[in-house]
Amino acid sequence: MTTPALPRRDFLKTSAALATAAAGTALTPRFLTAAERTRSIGANDRIRIAQIGVGSRGKGAHLEKGIIPHLAATNFEVVAIADPWKQARSNTNALIKATWGREAKEFESYQDLLAMDGIDAVMIASPDFHHTTHLEAVAKARKHIYVEKPLATEMDKLVRAYDAAKAAQAAGSIIQVGTQLRSLPGIVGARQLVKDGVIGKITRIDETRNSERPYWYSYLNRAVKKEDVNWKEFLGDRKARPFNATQYSAWYGYYEFCQGPVPQWGAHFLDLMHYVTGCGLPESCMCMGGVTYWKDENNFTAPDNVIATWNYPEGFMVTSSNNFGNFSGNSRKFYGDKGTLAVDNWNAPTYSADGGPKRDGKIRGKMNVELIPSPDHFLNWLQCMRDGKTPNANIDAGYQHAVAVLMAVISYDTGKKTFYDAAKRQIRTA
Repeated sequence: MTTPALPRRDFLKTSAALATAAAGTALTPRFLTAAERTRSIGANDRIRIAQIGVGSRGKGAHLEKGIIPHLAATNFEVVAIADPWKQARSNTNALIKATWGREAKEFESYQDLLAMDGIDAVMIASPDFHHTTHLEAVAKARKHIYVEKPLATEMDKLVRAYDAAKAAQAAGSIIQVGTQLRSLPGIVGARQLVKDGVIGKITRIDETRNSERPYWYSYLNRAVKKEDVNWKEFLGDRKARPFNATQYSAWYGYYEFCQGPVPQWGAHFLDLMHYVTGCGLPESCMCMGGVTYWKDENNFTAPDNVIATWNYPEGFMVTSSNNFGNFSGNSRKFYGDKGTLAVDNWNAPTYSADGGPKRDGKIRGKMNVELIPSPDHFLNWLQCMRDGKTPNANIDAGYQHAVAVLMAVISYDTGKKTFYDAAKRQIRTA
């Protein structure tokens, strides 16, 4: 239900209260009271957005290609940015000034950003190992949130961030997780196809993704200067060490910062699969892999070959296989007892009766999945902040993919089969 807009006098009082609360919680976040809820955003109010992390994802995907294309249809402004790297902040502020005619306030630390007055919503595109820290802090400040996947790299942090996000959601915060595939018309159509039973009972789901080289090589920038980076802010709770330009720029390639393609690529696939099938949390998982091919002076530790298999209570198995070293194409298939759904192309999935032992003759040849119109993922978030509706990828969807990802990560780390204990919200090994 949409909260009615406040009269201007009350709104100003509420905004002041929020600012005071945010300042007090920046370093030690706390849950706000009901009186300190996220301000109601009216149909014509300008939404004031802050961005944490303005690297290639934050600047490019979130701003330039994400929300800015929807500026004519909505009313918002980016008023603050936070990033440890001076150059990233400068590049992003050039884009912001070109769009709105003035620069956003710059911060090295997310904590300082959250202490700023006049922020309605925060977008999080920080490195993977920061997501839960930033999500928890922003949620406790009661802002609307757009947060990147994978949602977590550690289970205990996931539980804390999830609980904070659920409380914020109950208080009025709109939270969208950046698994945008479920907002594509083809994926919405695939979900309806499966729901209607066209391919029958699903027995197995497989993904294979191949690439010539790991994506983290494209981020290497040894020209990053120590004096331009708040190295301590970047490391967060990771072990202190001398500044390393390779680790900073290509953090995707280091396991302590990013756990490889299963969390990175697999999070999208798992969320898509969860959305299309409507399934619950996985029961068990096995994962194996390693750095098998790309061994050089960079000493990358994220696996370049990895495969994970999950068992779901609905009675099907799910496998995600990732290989760097040969680009022979990508494939995603849902196998049912009446046919097969192929999502090799996100935007144009197809289905056929191939392999279905109970095929009933209703599928003729290879058929295109009907596209069902759906708002762009970023537009959906912007719209939900105004109408109070639930966004396409809410915090529960984020928790689901994060649990599945972490089951694979822990299996990879231990070499053991993992199980999810729903009652304790813990992952245990065999």
